Amino acid sequence: MAEKTDAEKAKAAKAAQAAKKAGLEKQASSKAGPAFELNQDGRETEHPVPRLKTYYRESVIPAFMEKHDLKNLHEVPNLRKIVLNVGVSEARDNVQMLDNAREELALITGQWPQVRKATKSISNFKLRQGMPIGVRVTLRGDRMWEFLDRLIAVSIPRIRDFQGLEPKGFDGSGNFNLGLKEQLIFPEIKTDRVPTQRGMNISFVIGGGKDDLSLDLLRELGMPFKKEQAAKKGNN
Repeated sequence: MAEKTDAEKAKAAKAAQAAKKAGLEKQASSKAGPAFELNQDGRETEHPVPRLKTYYRESVIPAFMEKHDLKNLHEVPNLRKIVLNVGVSEARDNVQMLDNAREELALITGQWPQVRKATKSISNFKLRQGMPIGVRVTLRGDRMWEFLDRLIAVSIPRIRDFQGLEPKGFDGSGNFNLGLKEQLIFPEIKTDRVPTQRGMNISFVIGGGKDDLSLDLLRELGMPFKKEQAAKKGNN
C-alpha cells in the first residue's frame, strides 16, 4: 500500500480533530440539555433535567468535596434510589382498600406500585401466606430526583406541627428511613376522595456507607433536619 501524502495526512488529522470536537460538544450538551425517557410504545419523550439533580451535580458535589477534603469524586455519597412502602392491613377484609392505596401511591410518585404479599402465615393476625398486604414503589433516575424535590419543597412543609426531621432514622450503613403518618401532605391527594388516612415509610438508599456523610448530603439537598443542639435539649 502506498504511503499517504502530506495532503492526505493533513486531511485525516483535520477530520479526526473535527470528530473529537463534535464528540465533546455532544457530551457537554447531554449533561446540560434535556433528558429522554421511553414511553410504553417505545418512543422517546424529551423532558428537562430535574433541577435538584442539576443542583447536586453543579453545587453539592464541589462543596461536599471541599468541606470533607475528598480527593475522588466517587467518595461523595450519592442517592441511588427511593423506596416507598404502604401497609394496607385492611386488605384482608376489603380488597378495594388495596386498590385505593395503589392509586394514591401512583398519583404521588408517578409510577404504578407493586403489590406486596405476605411471605408467611400468622394466625393471630388472620394472615395467610400470599395474601396482599401492601404496595411498594422504587424510584430511580430522574423520577427519583423529581419526587425528592416535591417532597422537600411542598410536602414536608405541610406536616402538622412540623419542627424538623429526626436524624435518628439512619440504619448505620448510610441509608435513611422516614415515616409519615398520613398521605394528605402530598398535594396530589384530594382530601374529599380519601376513604381513610394512611401512613407510609420512605427509604432513602444512599451510597457511601456512613451515616454522618449521608446526613450532611440530605441537608445540602434541603432536607429540614432538626439541629443537634435542639435535638439534645429535647432529649434532656
